[in-house]
Amino acid sequence: MADVDAVLNRIPSLAGRPRSVEELPGGLTNRNVKVTTPDGVFVVRCNRSDTRLLGIDREAESFNTRAAELAGVGAPFVEFRPELGVLIIGYIDGRTFVDADLREPGTLPRVAEACRALHSGPRFANDFDMFARQGFYLRTCVERGFPFPPDFGMFGADFARIEAALAVSPVPTVPCNNDLLAGNFVDDGDKLWLIDYEYSGNNDPFFELGNIWTECGLDDDHLAELVTSYVGHESPVLLARARLGAVTSRYGWSLWGFIQAATLDDDFDFRGWGQERFDMAVADFRSPHFDTWLSTAAGTTGGGR
Repeated sequence: MADVDAVLNRIPSLAGRPRSVEELPGGLTNRNVKVTTPDGVFVVRCNRSDTRLLGIDREAESFNTRAAELAGVGAPFVEFRPELGVLIIGYIDGRTFVDADLREPGTLPRVAEACRALHSGPRFANDFDMFARQGFYLRTCVERGFPFPPDFGMFGADFARIEAALAVSPVPTVPCNNDLLAGNFVDDGDKLWLIDYEYSGNNDPFFELGNIWTECGLDDDHLAELVTSYVGHESPVLLARARLGAVTSRYGWSLWGFIQAATLDDDFDFRGWGQERFDMAVADFRSPHFDTWLSTAAGTTGGGR
């Protein structure tokens, strides 16, 4: 913790004050510590990955963290120190979710409510488009010689078909977190908070729902419940849109894992993480339901919104 203390001593609001520092679990691209002072309890997020390779915009993250606070679902923004690679937010006293929590009855409607609050809040500073980001990640792997599956490119045409299908009936972009793993939900007993905005940006809200579904290991019934809770009624078109959002998430984020595996000296199995998502995406592309998801999302099968 000596390195963390050295950073904290360069922040006027924390330097020279009585404090206790506690490492927080999670955070694959950040080191997160809880800092308790007489004036309050804070979370200090310290960069630990090459943001250039991952497409992270720390200025946008800072802006979007403030916007999420205004939307009523983000932790209080305290301070951003780009020269130190540090973002400070207020600590939320609550229970961090694990995957199993999202399977508990009554939880997904709460997740949908929190997402609606974020999505209806102030616009973010930037846009997030996984189709563009996947291309950026792929170029990064190729140009730098980072290992990734040799058959990855075989599914580029299928990935493009998803983009084309979603473009037939576009939905307005909204402020999205884009990285709502179970660990980015905090339950204070009254409401759900959404944390961690380093990949945030204005995006298709059904990518958000599909990403939650796949990253939290939910089943098909859970996706239907999540979409219905979010929309307020059953919608085959938007359900298919969210399902394709999950495929897009799996294929695009898999490259994130391979970049991390090649650049970060860490005990976490980033390559296995990326391979798992790529394998799931391949299963989706080869699924007998893939063409139905495409036609339904495009609105060409008569399904109502």
